[in-house]
Amino acid sequence: MDYRPDSRSIHICQSPDCGCGLSRRDFLRLSALTAASVAAPLLSAGDALAQGAGSDQPVKIGYLPITDATPLLVAHGRKLFEAEGLRVEKPRLFRSWAQIVEAFVAGQVNVIHLLSPATLWVRYGTRFPAKVVAWNHVNGSALTVAPGINSVAELGGKTVAIPFWYSIHNVLLQQILQANGLVPVTKARDSGLARNEVNLIVLPPAEMVSALAGKSIAGFIVADPFNALAETAGVGKVLRLSGDVWKNHACCVTFLAERDIAERPEWAQRVTNAIVRAQLWTRSNQLEAAKLLSSADDNRYTPHSPQVLAKVLATTDYASYEASGAARNKGWYQRRIDFQPYPFPSYTEELVRVLQKTKVEGDNAFLAKLDPRFAARDLVDDRFVRKAIAAVGGPSAFGLPADLLRKEVLAV
Repeated sequence: MDYRPDSRSIHICQSPDCGCGLSRRDFLRLSALTAASVAAPLLSAGDALAQGAGSDQPVKIGYLPITDATPLLVAHGRKLFEAEGLRVEKPRLFRSWAQIVEAFVAGQVNVIHLLSPATLWVRYGTRFPAKVVAWNHVNGSALTVAPGINSVAELGGKTVAIPFWYSIHNVLLQQILQANGLVPVTKARDSGLARNEVNLIVLPPAEMVSALAGKSIAGFIVADPFNALAETAGVGKVLRLSGDVWKNHACCVTFLAERDIAERPEWAQRVTNAIVRAQLWTRSNQLEAAKLLSSADDNRYTPHSPQVLAKVLATTDYASYEASGAARNKGWYQRRIDFQPYPFPSYTEELVRVLQKTKVEGDNAFLAKLDPRFAARDLVDDRFVRKAIAAVGGPSAFGLPADLLRKEVLAV
């Protein structure tokens, strides 16, 4: 199977109940944009130079208002990109993954954080040439439910929201449901559900807390701080932390267009350097990071309060999650969210295997043909992050093994 990116194999949503997270209009636009973007490398060498190959391209960040974006926003707020000699524009906030993917493909932004499974969909499903250059963080998500729900079994016959079909949230939720004898389904809102069925719908993260408060859903699984926001508002409680299901799993990763990597390798290196330094700083400055990302800071990167963000970043209440059963693996000694940039190949391989067994809407034929080892080599370019990690003290600076190898652990 030829996996080289091109403009084919894009699913066009025909039904308003598809739930794929992208409307028919979104897909038509993305299809046209992908075709144009893939054709771009075929320009003559002179045309390419005229478009500005080199390291002078400005950094144009695209992000969602979630803690997954922390390294990009900290790097911007602390002027770490400028310290690398880069020009940088004000980061652009998006409300949904559909919007951020469209802007990335169109070239409106060139440095984004993206759900790790979504990178597989972008590269092999839509065939847009882009690569993972680093992880943004590990863990940092949770399954949050209405206050009256006390077990996974009680989600039977109810609706739960996910942020995107190609998300670690969808993967982990289905693992959790199936382990508790429940069947994930996708049905129209007015369809009846059996007692053992859980209806999955896609909602933008920013809409989930209000949907839970309005009782149109029984729960959601998403990145923080929306879980923490539901907790502090008293409209939801964490039933399970994602990092307690898949130990130190990646969620969002740093995604760059392959053309930028090929034409501007020094630019890609400097971008990665700034992001790695931002992660290292954040690990030791959690409360400062919470304020920097909050609505109280002059940058106003997110609409969240420092208190809500600190609940995630500072993890001061982790013991309560162990007591409630939201964190069952006490020996893992994890943070609610942590930051380390190295993209372990073992994770990408296992992600492909698990995703191949996960229900996703739309044209997912590419998944069945995707070899896990091939994807780990082809999707990820770790040259830049290896150099960046070495420059700040090596793997030990992030508590990583010296050989940068690990075994994936899932404990549903």
